[in-house]
Formats: sequence, C-alpha cells, structure tokens
Amino acid sequence: MALSSILGFKSNDAFDRSLQCAKTDKEIDEFNPKLNIENISQFITLPPYADPAKYLKMVNEKVDRVRIQFLKGTTTLAFKFRNGVIVAVDSRATAGGFIASGEVKKVIEINPYLLGTMAGGAADCAFWERVLARHCRIYELRNKEKISVAAASKILANMIFEYRGMGLSMGTMIVGWDKRGPGLYMVSDDGERISDNLFSVGSGSIYAYSILDAGYKYEMSTADAIDLGRRAIVHAAHRDAASGNIVRIYHMKETGWEKIEEKDTNDYMYQYREDKTMNF
Repeated sequence: MALSSILGFKSNDAFDRSLQCAKTDKEIDEFNPKLNIENISQFITLPPYADPAKYLKMVNEKVDRVRIQFLKGTTTLAFKFRNGVIVAVDSRATAGGFIASGEVKKVIEINPYLLGTMAGGAADCAFWERVLARHCRIYELRNKEKISVAAASKILANMIFEYRGMGLSMGTMIVGWDKRGPGLYMVSDDGERISDNLFSVGSGSIYAYSILDAGYKYEMSTADAIDLGRRAIVHAAHRDAASGNIVRIYHMKETGWEKIEEKDTNDYMYQYREDKTMNF
C-alpha cells in the first residue's frame, strides 16, 4: 500500500503470523489457526507473544520495519491535606514529538469513593484501572461494604506485578476515602506500591514538584489546596512540551469525590502573567 511504502514498512510472514499466535515458551510467532471470535477471550489474558519484552525490543530496533517507540508525556499529581485529597492532571497525550490528543481524561472514576490517575501508556492505565473497578464492585457485593483504598491499590499492584517485564507502562495513583480517612497510593508498572502525602507522576512532574514543594502545607484550606494543584499543573504545562491543554481538578472528601474544574491551561497562564503571581 502507498502508506506502508511511505513509512518504509516491509511485511514478512513471521510478522503477519504474530497477529494470530499461540503463547509458548519456545517461539514468539507460532500461528494458531484455532483463534476465532468464540475463543479469543482465552488468548487476551496475556500478550500474544511468549516474550513480549523481547518482541517490543525487536519492533523498536529492527530497521526493516516501522519502529515503535513508547515516548510519553504527562503531568499528574495528588496530595493529602486536612480536608481530603486534591487530584490535578493535564489532558495532553503525546507520541514522541506528536501531540496525539489534547482532551484525554487522565482521572479514571473507579467508583464514588475511588479515583485513579493515568500516566504512561494510556491503554495500559485505562485497561487495568477498569479491571480494578470490576474487582472493587465484586468486593462490595460480597462483603456489603466499600473496599478500602489500601486494598484497592494492593489489588492493582498484585495484578501488575504478574505482568512485570512484559512491556507495561504505568505510573498511576489510587486516591480514595475509607474508614481510616483519606488514602493516597502510587502504583508503578513493576508492581511497586507506595503510600505518602504527596505524589506527582509524569514527564512534567519535576516542574510540578517545584511548585508543590514550595507551597504545600498539610493544614492549608481547601481553596488554597485547589489553587496549589492548579498552579503546579499550569507550571508543568508551561515548561514541559508533553504536558498541557486542560487542567482537571478533583477533590476527594468524606462524602466521595467532587469534580472541581476543567479549564484550559493557557487561560491560567495569561491570568498569572497579568497578576504577576508566576513568572511566565
């Protein structure tokens, strides 16, 4: 096809067979003629390769095919304060230097008392946090009570841990409110799980941390906390080319999460420049 010739893609039998293959420990591309719409569910539990990391390395380094490079960018943050947890994110999705979308919803509403953030591979984060939502709902039906933030984050960490080294790209935060009060956990793509009062994840996190470290106080008011999260995202959007577009802010309270605002970061940049509260 014309597009494939422009991209320099050269197909081969092994690559074509990799689209439908069985998972074995000996071969990456073993054709499986029995794969169909009726039994596909048993094949999508794992990636369709015996060694996904090896396959991803192959499609990234071989020069006779389209190179796949997982270059990502985002800014997400969350922090506890006396009245709950503030979650703030941008909305830009990038593929290397290409801005793929400016309207990505990086806060996943798991249930009325749980939120998850998205950083890394959008598909990985969206899929696994939706799987987590299913497990949380099953827990509620079985135990007649809502799941704790610690338990929800542990379920996600355990699932991801089983896929470590297989090419997942995730840096997600789980935020919620349970019997013990507000909870905040960060879960990475190798199954690591950490609890703390403040996190920022993504390519723009170093810029967000500069604002958070300077202005964060646990005893701050709700208005000050929202403003701090907003300024951190706007600053990251200004300094990091892979972050920007819309800033979304959520407030996790005892009664559940509340969506505070959804506004273009450029509007705040002009506002902060005029009132000289930030150096742009």
